[in-house]
Amino acid sequence: MQSRDSFYINGKWVPASGKTRIEVINASTEEVMATIPDGDEKDANAAVAAARAAFDSWSTTTPAMRGDYLRKIQEGLKARSEELAKIIAGEVGMPLKLSAMIQVGSPVANFGIYAKLVNAFQWQEVTGNSLVVREPVGVVVCITPWNYPLHQIAAKVAAALAAGCTVVLKPSEVAPLNAFVLADVIDSVGLPAGVFNLVTGTGPVIGEALVRHPEVDMISFTGSTRAGKRISEVASAGVKRVALELGGKSASVILDDADLPAAVKGTVNACFLNSGQTCSAHTRMLVPESRYEEVAKLAMETAKNFTVGDPFGGSAKLGPLVSGAQRERVRNYIRKGIEEGAELLCGGPEAPDGLPKGYYVKPTIFGRVKPDSTIAQEEIFGPVLSIITYRDEDDAVKIANGTAYGLAGGVWSGSDEHALKFARRMRTGQVDINGGAFNLGAPFGGYKQSGGGREMGPYGLEEFLEYKSLQFKPDAAALTASAVR
Repeated sequence: MQSRDSFYINGKWVPASGKTRIEVINASTEEVMATIPDGDEKDANAAVAAARAAFDSWSTTTPAMRGDYLRKIQEGLKARSEELAKIIAGEVGMPLKLSAMIQVGSPVANFGIYAKLVNAFQWQEVTGNSLVVREPVGVVVCITPWNYPLHQIAAKVAAALAAGCTVVLKPSEVAPLNAFVLADVIDSVGLPAGVFNLVTGTGPVIGEALVRHPEVDMISFTGSTRAGKRISEVASAGVKRVALELGGKSASVILDDADLPAAVKGTVNACFLNSGQTCSAHTRMLVPESRYEEVAKLAMETAKNFTVGDPFGGSAKLGPLVSGAQRERVRNYIRKGIEEGAELLCGGPEAPDGLPKGYYVKPTIFGRVKPDSTIAQEEIFGPVLSIITYRDEDDAVKIANGTAYGLAGGVWSGSDEHALKFARRMRTGQVDINGGAFNLGAPFGGYKQSGGGREMGPYGLEEFLEYKSLQFKPDAAALTASAVR
């Protein structure tokens, strides 16, 4: 078991102000794999003070200098990829091979993307007699979740640093160890003191202290819609900028002319990835009424391939859920689906055979789910798929848009043109057309209660920037000279 005793503040590892510890639990063994400090308001204040003191100098560095640091961080993370994959497989439960590819590969790539983007980005432009410049928003608090812990950290921290902001990171206390490795890497590359700071603890204590701190300019949060609402409420007292990436209940719409085997397989894969612990998971599969029986059979056959087991064993496609609380939450939703009359096609609330330890849940598919039922409306965050039938495409659009969320979705059709026409009617932040792959350069974020703001690529960088307009006299030669610096 490893322990972390200190926070990374102002370029140094410093002891937490209190003595309370948080246990980090291995999702597959239910054993304590590490302990971390449980931070409080004093720790929050110290981290914010360091970030504020570092802002003036960091915000005036050149894009090239910031890009060099981001590239060094990318290289440092890449050198510790194997270690990180094992840590996250233990914390979250994703099978090791997938953890290496997704949980580590994606954040490593993100730091590299921003290392390049920071030099290609248009930081200023001339419009009429004005020079319009982009400047960093200031001190940013990044609060991140446990399901894709390092990926969500990179999406925020890399973009904020590229923008010229200084950062205080509070990762989820459920899966925090990867963030400490990132801090180790950042320390080793010599990032100036105070530019990046790491504290850990619970949301109601250190999280709220960070959000309400008067010297914080922006909060970037990924997590539950409930927590996002609370953050918005607290931040509003200081009129802070808030970027939120929240829950989802995404629909995968299979149109009548789709390749059914490919569409069903793709939807089940998109639902069950990371044991369903994905905010953009396609948890509702919408199918024509006339094709239901065929689709249900294909879905059950596909689900058989999702073996559940030890994430370090090498053969399992689904590992455990992240915690005992999450396991019970998902099982309760499965029970609710049965109570409300949905057709249980496979899975169920019982523990999988042969797995007495670990937070495991059977991959579960419900058929003939009513669009307004609990399991069709609320985010479950587990390997649970609801098959819903529709009469025609207008009905399908109504059902797809008929939740409080709007984060992601998919459309399957015999032609991309047909799928695109339908996708334009969906009120959601991203739509996969016929199984289109996730794109780290495209904007990610949602409509409605899935949040506000976007991450990834130049769109994610823009979240951390302000506009400033500098007006000159129309004939001022200084305007042209300033624009080309």
